[in-house]
Amino acid sequence: MRVRPLRREDRSDVERLLVSTGMFSAVEIATALELVDAAITSADASGYFVFVLDLSNDPARREVRGYVCFGPTPLTDGTYDLYWIAVERSAQGNGYGRTLLEFVEHAVRERGGRLLLIETSSQDAYGGTIRFYERNGYPLIARIPDFYKPRDDKLVLAKKL
Repeated sequence: MRVRPLRREDRSDVERLLVSTGMFSAVEIATALELVDAAITSADASGYFVFVLDLSNDPARREVRGYVCFGPTPLTDGTYDLYWIAVERSAQGNGYGRTLLEFVEHAVRERGGRLLLIETSSQDAYGGTIRFYERNGYPLIARIPDFYKPRDDKLVLAKKL
C-alpha cells in the first residue's frame, strides 16, 4: 500500500470511489472531479494537491481505494484546507482514511503548514465522518447554521500541526 501523487489514469478510479461511498451528490462529485482535473492539467500550480491510496506496490498496476485533495488557504500564513478525502465503500474500516489523513498532516507540515481545517455537513449521514475527524484530533471549532440549506449546518474542525 502506498499514497502516491494522482496520475491522469487515476481519474476514473477517483470518480468510481466517490460514487461508491454513497455520500456525495452528483454536483459534489462533479466539483471534486474539477479539482482532480485541475491537479492533472496544472499539477502543483493549481493550488490543489491530490494523492491516491494505491494498494498495489507494482507501478504498472493500480488498485486505487482512496484519495485526498488539500491545499493552502489563500491569504493565510500556514493554514491549509482538506478539501476532499474519500475511501471506496468496500474498503472502509481498514485504516485507509487514517492513512490518508496522516499523510496530509505530514505533507502540510513539510510545506510549512501549521493549521489544517476541515469543513463538513451536519447532516446525520455525516455522523461517522465527524466522529472519524474527532478521533483523529480535530475538534469542532465553528458551526454556521443553515449554511448549505435549512437544517444543514457547516461544521469546521481544525487541528494545529
